[in-house]
Amino acid sequence: MDTNTNTNTNTDIELLPTTIRAFLQAQEARDPDTALPLLTPEAVVTDVGEAFSGEHSLRRFVSEAGAEFTYTSQVTKVLRDGETWVVGHHLEGDFPGGQADLDYRFTLDGERIARLDIVLGCAAPLE
Repeated sequence: MDTNTNTNTNTDIELLPTTIRAFLQAQEARDPDTALPLLTPEAVVTDVGEAFSGEHSLRRFVSEAGAEFTYTSQVTKVLRDGETWVVGHHLEGDFPGGQADLDYRFTLDGERIARLDIVLGCAAPLE
């Protein structure tokens, strides 16, 4: 398995494993019935410091995280950092501050997501 760090900035989500692409689509649609089978039973999601685990908590995360705001999201980077896939997002909307850059850091266990850490990121220039 290739564990090299890819430092090239790319915004092509087609480079991501199918599981991650499907999860991102399900999260955007707020569809926990599609998202949850993509996670391992022990999966943990942290969203800027708040942790979610277990079916009920993860279902709530997928269906409710950010639902109180209206915003747009643009993928700013896609890269692999060892065993972690990183997807950068630039958000603009009616949340406090109006703009945010987030990195979604995915770790897979086989074909399923074992961990997702959503952390403050930095904007990467779009190519």
